[in-house]
Amino acid sequence: MARRTRVAAVIGSVLAAGLITAAVWGWAASRLPDSYSAMQMGTAEYGGGPAPAHAQHDMDMPGMDMGGTEVSELIADPDAPADVHVELTARAEKVRIPGAEPFDGFTLNGSTPGPVIRAMQGQLVEVVLRNDDVPDGVTLHWHGVDVPNAMDGVAGVTQDAVMPGGTFTYRFVADQVGTYWYHSHQISHTQVVGGLFGALVITPKADAGKPDAVAVVHTYDGSIRTVNGAVGDVHADAAVEGELRVRIVNTDNSPVSVWVPGLPFRVLAVDGAEVHEPGAITDRKVTITAGGRADLGIRVPPAGATVALPGASFAIGDGEPRTGAQPSQAVDMLTYGSPAPLGFDPGKPDREFHYDIGRMPGFLDGRPGLWWTINGGIVPNVPMFMVTEGDIVVMRISNGSGELHPMHLHGHHAVVLSRNGVAATGSPWWVDSLTVEHGDTYEIAFVADNPGIWMDHCHNLPHAAEGLMTHLAYEGVTTPYRMGRATGNTPE
Repeated sequence: MARRTRVAAVIGSVLAAGLITAAVWGWAASRLPDSYSAMQMGTAEYGGGPAPAHAQHDMDMPGMDMGGTEVSELIADPDAPADVHVELTARAEKVRIPGAEPFDGFTLNGSTPGPVIRAMQGQLVEVVLRNDDVPDGVTLHWHGVDVPNAMDGVAGVTQDAVMPGGTFTYRFVADQVGTYWYHSHQISHTQVVGGLFGALVITPKADAGKPDAVAVVHTYDGSIRTVNGAVGDVHADAAVEGELRVRIVNTDNSPVSVWVPGLPFRVLAVDGAEVHEPGAITDRKVTITAGGRADLGIRVPPAGATVALPGASFAIGDGEPRTGAQPSQAVDMLTYGSPAPLGFDPGKPDREFHYDIGRMPGFLDGRPGLWWTINGGIVPNVPMFMVTEGDIVVMRISNGSGELHPMHLHGHHAVVLSRNGVAATGSPWWVDSLTVEHGDTYEIAFVADNPGIWMDHCHNLPHAAEGLMTHLAYEGVTTPYRMGRATGNTPE
């Protein structure tokens, strides 16, 4: 009996030692270097397309030609004069919103949101960002705008963070008509919530001077729901005959529902892309994903109109805000509008990728926890999706993580082909931000037409900080920038 007890004790000790050894190894293996390149993350996946002959792990990133193009070279014409010039100064300061308690946050030119930047299609936009005193540095990402890669504003991937006293100049041609926004992509789960963001509107030249209304939705400090930086019922003028375009920007970490009490409306655009033949809608809400935008067309009567949302409203005209309960049903963009040509054939893809979102216990940079996974791996053991310019790409995004994720691919717009096996039948549903509920699978497609190294991540920004991010990379493109504790770059 005593011998059995001793044997059991020995076995228990061995097992315990093995578990401790495994835990220590897992902790050590998860620790990220103090300085590393995005090209060192994960494993190259080619989606059934050809891998270059030199794809070896002895380079920073499999499939990368170290003599290729650096992201810093992917810029707009440096000699072209700017048509729109804007200067933005970022500060860390006490933010005061009427009707709410002051809190420690951030401003751009002394306010939050920052100013609405407007440009006409084809104009060259130049924005000079100055960091007055934000201690961790700042950047500006042009959310939804397919800018040249060097202008994407991702600290440690396309630039270094702008530290206090520093500047960075962003230049891009405003080719894409639509509603967009800009925000910091340095420690973004703190800086965006704290106030470093604003709206960007690009209009056709034919619509120059045509009135519209911009509603930037944001929740500060975890609970202060605002529209254009104000709480409660926010008013806007409506000096327009016919249909008014109301541009709604959701800057929050979760979807927001909006509706128009008592009036018909149309969804004119999603994520900057026009809807083909949008029909009139009544008694429906529109769900805008985190980071997403929707343009609503409303014929405003003399008594005014209201765009309602939980915790706030956006009243247009001189009348009192209209009230009405939130509709139970939402507009389904999979069927809304009428079909139109895509301009490419997603039925003949050059590459097909899977982006499977899960969750598992483990270590992330030495921290134990329950972490997000991509294709079964915790950062840095995630895929790097490799493409060649001109590829037609199909990606299947599946979510088995237990929570909703608003997925955002930089530098590209993708068209939704199907949801849970049901094909899209309405207008082409072009997105740069897409809500993927737990249990859902979306199939999307895009053309790889914007060379660079592009983040592909969850836009619930704390989720990105917890590892739900990877990259889409073009073969032959490299980055000189690095991230990690020693670099000052934290590109969530």
